[in-house]
Amino acid sequence: MLGIVVSREDSASVAVGEQLLALADWTESTDDGRPDADGGGTVYRLSDAELRTFDDLHIRLEGVDEAFSDAVALLAVASRHSGETGPLLTAHHTGNFGPADYGGAAGRFARAAPNAHRRTLAAFDDHAPDGYEVGTEATHHGPTDVDVPSLFVELGSGEAEWSDPEGARAVARSILALRGVAPGAERTVVGFGGGHYAPRFERIVRETDWAVGHVAADWALDAMDGPDPAVFERAIERSGATRAIVEGDRPGLERRIEALGCPVVSETWLRETTGVPLALVERVEREVERVEDGLRFGAQARGAGVGADVGFRTVDLPEELLAAANGVDADRVLAAVRERALAVGTDEGGTRLAGPVVLADRSRSAVVDALADVLATDYEAVERRDGELVVRERAFDPGLARELGVEEGPAFGRLSNGQKVETNGRTVSPEDVHRVRERRFSLG
Repeated sequence: MLGIVVSREDSASVAVGEQLLALADWTESTDDGRPDADGGGTVYRLSDAELRTFDDLHIRLEGVDEAFSDAVALLAVASRHSGETGPLLTAHHTGNFGPADYGGAAGRFARAAPNAHRRTLAAFDDHAPDGYEVGTEATHHGPTDVDVPSLFVELGSGEAEWSDPEGARAVARSILALRGVAPGAERTVVGFGGGHYAPRFERIVRETDWAVGHVAADWALDAMDGPDPAVFERAIERSGATRAIVEGDRPGLERRIEALGCPVVSETWLRETTGVPLALVERVEREVERVEDGLRFGAQARGAGVGADVGFRTVDLPEELLAAANGVDADRVLAAVRERALAVGTDEGGTRLAGPVVLADRSRSAVVDALADVLATDYEAVERRDGELVVRERAFDPGLARELGVEEGPAFGRLSNGQKVETNGRTVSPEDVHRVRERRFSLG
């Protein structure tokens, strides 16, 4: 069940609360066990949601989850966003890496809701009024003593937006979209570094299957009284994270995070592992090579029914054949082989196939066929013959042209381009000065 927090001290929160009540058929009941100021009094319920209103500003509502029924598994706090950012819908988790200047406790964190955060951004995209941007923020302010997964869902960034009914309705709809959504995600990272509005972490949420828990912006790391491993450990645990992203050059911080048993990975690693069973990722990285060293996963790794126990074998490609195909179209080579492979080795920053090729249920022959298809775009004929790939092309032969009296210069260019030329009173055709050239690539 979804719990919704509305703060009477926040005009934007009140506006969103009014829109929430208008958008659904709520039932009202009275909770006499709590003061009205602390979420008691009138309580609004749907079959899968519960809305309570509090007098205090939400950033100071420590233990706010205790006001809700035990069935509530996720809390969404309707809030304003303040800043010089123009009309903006934003969401974030709460906590303090450093001092607690705006609620909560220093070095403490509310339990994050990474999957709900992902769903909120998607709902913002669906409902944002014209002129509103959508974004995510790093972890900041209280409350921190919240054991039910929670997030702030915000309307910003100034008085005009806080009283804008269209903006408030968009936030209300986005909150209601969280009904039935599991708060946590198996694939969750915790973030360190970068700006307050966290573009890298928003990109990860939008473009990979990894969710993001707590994020320490540069300013939050700088505000800490030294790098405290206990704070980092709490951020990891309260995020439910299994990996970490460290933005910028912070080798000392990376070592501290790794020492806590949370591997530091790159954005490339997150993209490459998207859709791939993590146990399979671990096997291939252990037995072949790491993503950081050039490994890239292919379509077979993301196929239906592929599990961690899939059998695979590693094959090498003929060096001369691979070099020739890369010379024709390296991008197409990489794309075609990845389409047929479990994983491949690359170089040049993951942009060129270098080998080896990791195969599950396809033979090397299918990969060789892919290379042959690329070569066929540059050669007249490509065929397999006696353990070789044979390619043929007709090419301009300057020696033949000279034998026929053609002088070097523009005439050579015209013949090379398939045009006839006149020389010494005779016509020389392109066919007269082209030879068939053949290259053979061993497939052994």
